[in-house]
Amino acid sequence: MGNVLIVSNLSTSFDKLLVIDNWNLQIKDGERIVLVGPSGCGKTTFFRIISGLEMYNTGKVDIFVEKIGYVFQEPRLLPWRNVFDNLKLIREDEKKINEIINMMGLSSFKSILPSKLSGGMKQRVNLARALLVEPQLLIMDEPFSSLDLKIKLSIMKDIKKLWLKDRFSMLMVTHDIKEAIFLADKIIILSNRPSKILKTFEVKLREEEREITDRKFLELESEITKFVVSNNY
Repeated sequence: MGNVLIVSNLSTSFDKLLVIDNWNLQIKDGERIVLVGPSGCGKTTFFRIISGLEMYNTGKVDIFVEKIGYVFQEPRLLPWRNVFDNLKLIREDEKKINEIINMMGLSSFKSILPSKLSGGMKQRVNLARALLVEPQLLIMDEPFSSLDLKIKLSIMKDIKKLWLKDRFSMLMVTHDIKEAIFLADKIIILSNRPSKILKTFEVKLREEEREITDRKFLELESEITKFVVSNNY
């Protein structure tokens, strides 16, 4: 199994404010990594770095794939374009667009403008847009933060289904430990700013055990929660 991303001794700051302090991590092909950390600890900055949108001070970031899909915190859809036309900005292949629309349960909404969509539907379009590039690495920056539990679980199940089908690598940021356990192979806990990697938890649950009421799920959630509250989070 090859590496998709290797981060070595990465540090970066804004003016004299150190934000990221000596991160070392790697993502293997098909692996799902979730970063959990407090607000302002550099999670979004890190995503901007690996997306090529932000420079860093020291260390090294090696990316071994070309196709990266990015799911933003906010959908960022063009308000004057309907669902289909928003997706067509990413890819001209109408057959593939319709395939993704059907897969994401958006068939009845493809001619609808964003202003008429619910928050959950907008986020499905956000995800569909990222999937249209057929990503080797899917990056998600707190994609469920504005959604209620039922919609959040529905979309996370869709993502899991897609991952089981295509086995793309995944890197996600969240504040929610439940989200992390549901989707991750490994959960990386970050400290407060300047952020360091405090600990990596391996999620050894089978996919069928990744239900928020499952006993093993709850035990792992409790273990991670205890670590978070007892450390510099």
